[in-house]
Amino acid sequence: MSVNTIKELRHVVSGPQGSRLPSVDADRVTGLGSLATPQREIETMFANIVAAVKHKVVGWVQAVGNLLMRITKPMSTAARLVAGAGRDMPRSTAELLAENALLRQQVIVLRRAVGKPQLEDHERLLMVLLARFNAGWRQALHIVKPDTLLRWHSRLFKLLWKRKSKPNGQPARLAQETIDLIRMMRRDNRWGAERIRGELLKLGIRISKRTVQKYMCGIGDPGEPGGQSWSTFIANHAGEIWACDFIQLYDVLFRPLFALFFVKHGNREVVHLNVTRSPTDAWAAQQLREATPFGEAPRYLIRDNDGKFGSKFAAVADGTNIEIVDIPPRSPNCNAVMERFLRSARNECLDHIMILGEDHARRVLREYAFDYFNEARPHQGIDQQIPKHIGSGIEANTEARVVARPILAGLHHDYRRAA
Repeated sequence: MSVNTIKELRHVVSGPQGSRLPSVDADRVTGLGSLATPQREIETMFANIVAAVKHKVVGWVQAVGNLLMRITKPMSTAARLVAGAGRDMPRSTAELLAENALLRQQVIVLRRAVGKPQLEDHERLLMVLLARFNAGWRQALHIVKPDTLLRWHSRLFKLLWKRKSKPNGQPARLAQETIDLIRMMRRDNRWGAERIRGELLKLGIRISKRTVQKYMCGIGDPGEPGGQSWSTFIANHAGEIWACDFIQLYDVLFRPLFALFFVKHGNREVVHLNVTRSPTDAWAAQQLREATPFGEAPRYLIRDNDGKFGSKFAAVADGTNIEIVDIPPRSPNCNAVMERFLRSARNECLDHIMILGEDHARRVLREYAFDYFNEARPHQGIDQQIPKHIGSGIEANTEARVVARPILAGLHHDYRRAA
């Protein structure tokens, strides 16, 4: 059906302007309405053909212009201007303005630069935006490469989406008390996210595992599964660890004496001590028997590689189910608790008293160790507590009079409140 026939039918259906339509049968209206469909298809087809032809024509004109520019490159300026004008004829006004602005910006940079042109951030942004409206921006670039401009565009794109992805400062959904509780559980224990989530459920706090992981990240990382700090490990096993060592001293006639001490790691208590002039393996084994009466023995005993700890000493240890732990040679730091006690015994007792003999040394050391070190002296290693009174707390009667009890004839004093 021709276009004229369709127009005539449309005129018949619509009628003259301002007139009423005559009554038409329903079948006739249905048949006429179907005639509009081919008209719309023809108009759409015609618009597509026109757009395709326009695109082809513009491409041909630009190709011819580029060819003329290459041909007339060695020619005069006038010829190049004519070729450039022919190439720009099919381009829109907005595109030409964008190209002129891009060229003008490059001229501004070249006039300002002394050596290599340096562009500011706002100038890079302007060149990227101008290239957006210029189809031939590659030919209009002279001071930078096209790849450089593309790199600027990619960087700008990343900054844009980084800003869009940034949190908008809304308050956290979880209460700060819950966040602090998650971090405290992570710091004080060796728990993972699921374990902390279960502990929170006990408290009536329902959150997801991913939320727990978000707030526990970087807090108290225990490392390997089941890991724990050295302080926790030592605190859990200190009650089963003892240490022993000899200390050498001299009497008033410069004769050597040897004192053997046994010290608990858990509360720094001196369990046993004795003094002799001739320390032997059998004597050391007897001291171990006296230090562990009625089967009250530790699980581990730390000692150095002194020859005075021989086979008899080891046999007594085996008989009481004590595992001997030998420290490496020349490594006193591996028996630090024992070494710290020996230093205190020298600084607070032996350096201030002239030892007359074996019995005198035994009496002085026992009074220092059992009456002062175990019963009266606070220790930094156990949080300023006293070895024999750990956990007893501070005396409640702060109004009573303070009484000083001399130890070692007044070398030290034990301060207590009167009953």
